[in-house]
Amino acid sequence: MAVGVLFTVLGIIMNMGDHHLGQRILAGGLINGFYFFAIGLGALFFLALQYATETGWYASVKRVIEAVAGFLPMGMGVLGLVLLIITLMDGAHIYLWMDSEVTTPGSHHYDAIIHGKTAYLNKGFFWVRTLAYFSVYFIFLRGFKNRSLREDREGGTEIHFTNYRKAAVFLVFFAVFSSASAWDWIMSIDVHWFSTLFGWYTFAGFWCCTMTVLVMLTLYLKKQGYLPNVNASHIHDLGKWTFATSFLWSYMWFSQYMLIWYANIPEEVIPYMNRIENYKLLYFGMFFINFAFPMVILMSRDAKRNAGILTFVGTIILIGHWLDIYVMVQAPSMGSEGKLGLIEIGMALLMAGLFIRTILTNLTKAPLTPVNHPFLDESIHHEI
Repeated sequence: MAVGVLFTVLGIIMNMGDHHLGQRILAGGLINGFYFFAIGLGALFFLALQYATETGWYASVKRVIEAVAGFLPMGMGVLGLVLLIITLMDGAHIYLWMDSEVTTPGSHHYDAIIHGKTAYLNKGFFWVRTLAYFSVYFIFLRGFKNRSLREDREGGTEIHFTNYRKAAVFLVFFAVFSSASAWDWIMSIDVHWFSTLFGWYTFAGFWCCTMTVLVMLTLYLKKQGYLPNVNASHIHDLGKWTFATSFLWSYMWFSQYMLIWYANIPEEVIPYMNRIENYKLLYFGMFFINFAFPMVILMSRDAKRNAGILTFVGTIILIGHWLDIYVMVQAPSMGSEGKLGLIEIGMALLMAGLFIRTILTNLTKAPLTPVNHPFLDESIHHEI
């Protein structure tokens, strides 16, 4: 965290004369606030998915998943603060639809297309939706964590079946809210453009990051002598999820790009022209990183069980998807003025430090083995 603060401060000092400095700082806050919040959200989704499908193998790593999901309150705080500052600054040239000069007929910067979207894109409704997303995620997270601790004390199957039912309800909310929040927080930056695949594309990206964090954290804890019930098969399963979600994201990237390229409708291709003209290396580079590395390196069974390979590929994936979010925010908000410098790197390191510290603290708040989970014995004897 200290290195992140140092880099950020140095970057600000070195760019004091840049009239885009404030916009860069807020864009950096949005990039990192959303990125790390989304990883926590992906862990909550994955936890609910295991409950809803009554999966057995995951019981030995359940507390790892809960610890990563436990970053959500902190992530909500950081992301919410950035969004609030941007709102108070009338969009801060990031969300143009928040600027009354753009949406008021007769004003110098009036935009009829943006004005036509004000029924949905307005500050009041934006915050109603944002608070709804945060509230639902927090309520379900708290419920799952409290029942998990109760299960340790009480045992039985009643709590398990309660989690089963609650998880099914959460997944319904998540199916809507994960896409809608991506539209609100990220896609609306490029307010003239929309894509029906954007929500799923964003979801696939943060799910892949979540699985990467889970496998790397599990490997770290195993190396430190914790998680005695975790074996090579558990690591293999987490590695398979990382491999599969990388392909899911790549499929979404290609589908979105190919459909818009093939249709060649002007209002749809303009955002891609912006990305290719101003961020060509990053845009196509991060696709190559996020697709080729997992495909080539994690294809074999042995690779999915090798700690060194998983850690190396995981690090590459996390950097690659951070660059994906960077381009999604910087390209529409900064255009050709976007930069990747000390400010952006420093803020990423700062948030990464906060993320790691919060997760490691969460791991100390409950036994790493859920002693009364009904599928614990199945998980202990899990072999593939």
